[in-house]
Amino acid sequence: MPIPVRVRPAPPVVVTTRPPVPEVWGSTGVSVAGSNGHGEEISLTAFDGREWPAILLQPGATGLDMPPFALFSDDSPNLDGAIFRSSRAAAREILLPVYLHGVDRRTVNALKRMLFRALNPKRGYCVLRFTEGNGEARQLNAYYKGGMEGDEGETSGFSWARYGLTFSAMDPWFYPEHPERIRWAFGGGLPLLSPTAKFFPMRVTDGVLGGPGERLLISNPGDVDAWPVWRLYGPIKSFALTSAAGDSVKASAPPDGSDIVPAGRVLTIDTRPGRKSVKDDRGTNHWARLDTSPRFWPIDPGDTQSSVSVVTGIGKASVLLEFRPRYASFV
Repeated sequence: MPIPVRVRPAPPVVVTTRPPVPEVWGSTGVSVAGSNGHGEEISLTAFDGREWPAILLQPGATGLDMPPFALFSDDSPNLDGAIFRSSRAAAREILLPVYLHGVDRRTVNALKRMLFRALNPKRGYCVLRFTEGNGEARQLNAYYKGGMEGDEGETSGFSWARYGLTFSAMDPWFYPEHPERIRWAFGGGLPLLSPTAKFFPMRVTDGVLGGPGERLLISNPGDVDAWPVWRLYGPIKSFALTSAAGDSVKASAPPDGSDIVPAGRVLTIDTRPGRKSVKDDRGTNHWARLDTSPRFWPIDPGDTQSSVSVVTGIGKASVLLEFRPRYASFV
């Protein structure tokens, strides 16, 4: 008679997935802020160790250097090929591979929800900011397009997840955090006829900034041209803003001798495409005060010689030039 053998069942095998060791992207600080840049700024390069949850940008980011260009041409029925007409920078597509590191299930889910809220394009664009070791930062505005749909397989675990975030930047250029500003102050003129002072000896005071042919140096550190915003602080009787190529925005003195920009007022000339306007500090439109056929002009990259000619009224006046350089890359 066979002797029964009692076999004890083997204990169940528990398979655990350990989160991979996160790789940190480069030495440049990177962050993202949603809601048109007004949301919470989320760092993608701050990692203090496995004991702390974090969202990390990993190697493999694309679309961060020169933007793509669209070329326009005409076909000829008698010639081979085509005839080039023009080009323009197209919208930029960006891929950011990120790794979500949580210390447990709760923290990784909290990181996901934080990204969901920040990236939602219905709440506006995201500001992607890149900061070098010297503190210089460049940023661009981009709308989240996809990548966080999720895959509960090889790209995620109990306390971690990987995503390839894709963005579309309608304006493909990078901008610095702060604009370039150049200010010219002048004036202090006195009236020719005074009720308290004698007419002779005659007193002549400087009231003109930038005479005919005088050139002023303007430096644009960017990679392409930049469209400026001019602010003219009165009292100003007439002005002319002329580029090195001869394009000019002018306003001649009124026949009655009044000031185009009275004392204490500011006239803003915005030359940026899609935002062109000529308004004072009260919002009044002064486009009709410009001479006919004004030619708004951009500031070329590098050093250029331009002319800023202003005839002041009685008192001190100034002109402020402000522009944001445009860069092809984040570095």
